[in-house]
Order: sequence, then structure tokens, then C-alpha cells
Amino acid sequence: MKNSFLFRIKLSFIIAAVSVNVFYAQTGLYAPLNIQKAYQKETRSFDGKPGKNYWQNSSDYKIKAEIEPTSRLLTGSEEIKYFNNSPDTLRRLVIRLYQDFYQYGAARNFSLSKDALSDGVEIKSIFIDDEEINVNDNNKAQRGNTLLFVELSKPLNPSTPAVLKIDWSFTIPMGSTVRMGAYDSTTFLVAYWYPQIAVYDDIDGWDRISYNGEQEFYNDINNFEVEITLPNSFGVWATGVLQNPADVLMTNYLSLYKEALNSSEVVNIITKDDLQKTVYSNSSEKNVWKFLAPNVPDFAFGTSDHYLWDAVTLNLDTKSKPIYIAAAYNQNSADFNKVTAIAKKSIEYFSTDLPGVNYPYPSMTVFNGGGGMEFPMIVNNGSSSTEAGTVHLTSHEILHTYFPFYMGINEKKYAWMDEGWAVMLPLKFQSKEAEGYDPFARYVNAFENIAGSELEMPMMIPSILLRGAAYRTASYNRPAMAYQILLETLGEDIFKKALKEYISRWNGKHPLPYDFFNTFNEVTQENLSWYWQPWFFEKGYPDLAIKKIENGEGVVRILVEKVGNIPVPIHLTIKTGEGSEISVDRSALVWKDGSNEVWIEHELIAPPKQITLGSKYIPDVNKDNDQLK
Repeated sequence: MKNSFLFRIKLSFIIAAVSVNVFYAQTGLYAPLNIQKAYQKETRSFDGKPGKNYWQNSSDYKIKAEIEPTSRLLTGSEEIKYFNNSPDTLRRLVIRLYQDFYQYGAARNFSLSKDALSDGVEIKSIFIDDEEINVNDNNKAQRGNTLLFVELSKPLNPSTPAVLKIDWSFTIPMGSTVRMGAYDSTTFLVAYWYPQIAVYDDIDGWDRISYNGEQEFYNDINNFEVEITLPNSFGVWATGVLQNPADVLMTNYLSLYKEALNSSEVVNIITKDDLQKTVYSNSSEKNVWKFLAPNVPDFAFGTSDHYLWDAVTLNLDTKSKPIYIAAAYNQNSADFNKVTAIAKKSIEYFSTDLPGVNYPYPSMTVFNGGGGMEFPMIVNNGSSSTEAGTVHLTSHEILHTYFPFYMGINEKKYAWMDEGWAVMLPLKFQSKEAEGYDPFARYVNAFENIAGSELEMPMMIPSILLRGAAYRTASYNRPAMAYQILLETLGEDIFKKALKEYISRWNGKHPLPYDFFNTFNEVTQENLSWYWQPWFFEKGYPDLAIKKIENGEGVVRILVEKVGNIPVPIHLTIKTGEGSEISVDRSALVWKDGSNEVWIEHELIAPPKQITLGSKYIPDVNKDNDQLK
């Protein structure tokens, strides 16, 4: 028995080793065992496409909610039809109760004011397939942090739906608004708000990571039918398309709303002068706002009784549906009268330039709450004191439409798969639209300040394990550098071709980093592991140095050393005796063969007066070796 046990242990190590070797041979990259199993089951493929056995679960949500503004109490009821498209028999369901984040004593990565604390989510009833679940019975349900685990009396078989009916309530937080909450006594951005089925996927099964305020989304692609009831003095702006504008808007404002739906110029639907008038239908004390939002990962909404409202419509081309774009904002936000136009320009840029994929949804609203936070078809933005700040925040949050929403990214593990893109893809737009603004140089500088320190962690460490500067660098600064330098290395045409193919393959699904890496490898017909490995998997830093200069007859030769392990481009500035400057550039491809040194030659009539290495657009942690002493 002992020998048999030892044999099985040895055999398992051999199988694991073979598995690692097969994956490494295919990709040139390390992958954890749970990810390797997905390739073995062929839910993923080594060419970067979804595997022949790829599957994904989804839900249809029908939600009715009402807010009592004075108490900030939201009361809701929902019906969820959950589709088990997996090959597995599910014996439990995992339900997210995000608002338990604000519960007294809850585990969280943010400090909250006393005003924001509450009892969390009050579950009044849960029915699953007409069976009532006693959430106080530990044999039936276990509640921890922001998750509720419900044991099923009858297992949910593959290709079978389950119907859940849930009644709940919570108090909208005020005082500490972590991505959502009350911004004054009658202005609320409501998100992370409804009981939501967690993701069950081909990598980990159920997503058991609780919401602690720092990590953001990982959702299936679902359908939403939502009704929101408020006093008749309130407007509502939300994910999706408003279904009953004639029921909630007075006639003249309904006309302006319809005008905006067909106008390429911004229409001021509600102005400062209108705040003293009756804007919303007063045929009853309360209005019910109805929205439809198919094929989106989440639903959020904003509401206020004193917000201005601008809107416009963008028509990209004859084949695309019009995109309704709006801003709802406080009259004291001096910059927000420009936001609708900036949002329109942003969406047009993203659709036609980078990433060059048409905006995938029918609407976008920029709601003037606080900070900067994305949700499908609505973003929650504070007011900025500079034009650069307004342009940056508006375009950054709208870019998130593609990553993580259209692409179904797991931000809990891989925040760089969406935040890095939201930094890098708008860079050119931001520089053009905000005169004198240089966002890329700003991010290079921020990366240089931490690169190579103890606090900097590789991007492939799951984001949930990172905090503070480590999280910020791995999620925003370093990936933005990696993506931008990759564009410069491959050339914009090839880069865009690979990026668009990645988006085409994985929109509406749940891509992994390896799906991104493998798609770029397949499209470029190059093994880019020389680039992926140091940038995404390794600790390290970018540092180039001038090691030697040789002046020959009519030519100068400069030996550039890659001191750090991160491959970056080479930019040399050569000052000549007569006072002119010559720039010499090489892409990061010079490091493809694994060499740590490269000779750069340039023809010169006379020996140079000074040669300097580096640029404000190329990260380099040590400037002291950028000139030969």
C-alpha cells in the first residue's frame, strides 16, 4: 500500500511536469495548473481563439427598485433566470451582495466614515425554482463578506436554467462614496446594488472573491429589464435605453429629448433656468423609469432632482446604429457643459482610430457624481478644474466600455487587462484635445518612480493580492508602457490588426492573459515571448546605458547596454560641433534575440560633441548612465 501510494504521488508529479512542459513548449510562458486544465479541456486554444469546448453562463434580470430619497432606502425585487451552459452539475449558487461592503465590521480595503456604515443588504426573501430559501439556516445558506452561498435542494444540471426571486433592501451610503453613493441629499449614483449571480467559469468554477472596494468587475454577459421608481421631481440616467420617455417627461422636454436623438449638435434638454420649472411628468406622485439593456455585464443608474441634462447623437456610418450620448450634471460643475461634446469626440476616436472598433452599445451617459468610475453605458465622474483633467477623465472612463465590459475581463485577477488599455488607448486623443497635455510622459515618470523597487510586482500576480502603489503600478502604469511600446515595436498597422482580432475573438466572453498573448502571436506570426516574459511575468526594471562610443571615419558607433531586463526602445540624441541635433531611434526589436548589448551606427562628417541616451517617452530608472562619463 505504501509503495502504491508513493507511486501515485510520483505519477502525479510526472503528469504535472509533462503538462507544464507542453504548455511552455506551445507558448513559451508559464501557466498555473488551473489554466493549463482549460487548455487540456479545450475551452481555450493555443492559437488564442476560444476553444471548441468553450462555454459561458448567463442570466436574464428583471429588476424593480424604488428609492425613498429622504432615508436613502432602496427597496428592490428581482427575478433572475440563470442559464447553466457549463458541462458541470451545480450543487450550489453563489450570489453577490455588494452592499455588505458597507456593513459594520466588514472586511474592506477602504476606510469609511460612520455615515456610510449600515446593516448591509437586508434579504427579505429568496426563492429558487419556487422553493423558499431560509438564509438563516446554515445548512441551506452561508453568508460571508459580500457573498451568499446557497445550497441547492435539486442540483442544477447542464443546459438547465434556474429561476430566482429575491426581495431585498439597503441604504445608499453617504459620506464615503466608494465608486457609488449619495453625492448630496437628492443625488445618487447607484451601482453594485442588486443581488447578482457570481461568475462560474472554465478556470476556477465559482468566483469566490469578495468585493473589498479595491478590485472591480468580473461579470457574465446578461440581459437587463429594469424599472426604477422615484418621486416625480427626479430624473434618472442609466445603463441601456429609456423605454418610456413619454411617461416621465413633460411635453416640451420630451421634444428636446427626441431632438437630441437625431441631432449631431449638443441639445440642452434641461438648463439652469429649467430647474424652477416642472420637467418630469407630474401625473402622479411617483414616476417609473423603464430601461432595457441586453448583452451587458452590469447595470447602474444615477438620479437627481436638480441636475442639468445635455445630449447629442453620434452616427458613425450608415451600417451602425446611432449612439445617444449625454451628460447629467450639477450646475456648479463648471466643466461639465463641455463633457457631452468631449464624450462624443472620444467615442468617435475609439471607433475609428484606436482601437478602431465601433462603440458597441446604443448609449453613453457621463453622470456628475464623484471620482471616476465606469459602468456599462454610464460613468460616474467628478468635476475637473482643468481642461486636461476633463478630457482625460471623460475619455479614460468611456474607454472602459471596451475593457472590461465588451471584453468580459476578470479585473479581480487581471486589472491590467482593462486599466492598462484605458490608460494607453486614449493617449493620442488626450494629447490632441487638451492643448499642452502630455499624458504619456506623465505615466512614464510615474512608472520610473517605482520600477525595480521592492513594492513593484509583476503584472501576472493576481490583482486581488496587490495593494496601494503595487496595485497602481501593475494595473495602470506598467501595462500602459508595455502596450504603447508594443505598438511602436510592431508598427501601428500590425498592432491594430492584432488588437482588433483579439477584440473580435473575445468580445462577450472571458479572455485570459494567455488568450491575449496567443492571439497577438498568431496574428503577427511571431513568438513574442521575448516581450511578454519580462514585461508581464518578471520582476525587473527598464535601464539602458551607453557603454562605449567609437568614432570612425565618417561614422560614429555607440554600444548600448540593456542593464535592466525590460526591453524598451533606444533613442539617441547626437549633438554635433556646429550645434545641430540628430535623433537616432531603434525599436525594442533590437532585444528580440536575447542580447544585452547592441551597436548603433550613424554616419557623421565629424566626431560628435555629445551623445545622450533616452527620452521622456521611454522609461529608464537610471539617468546617470545615459551619457558616457
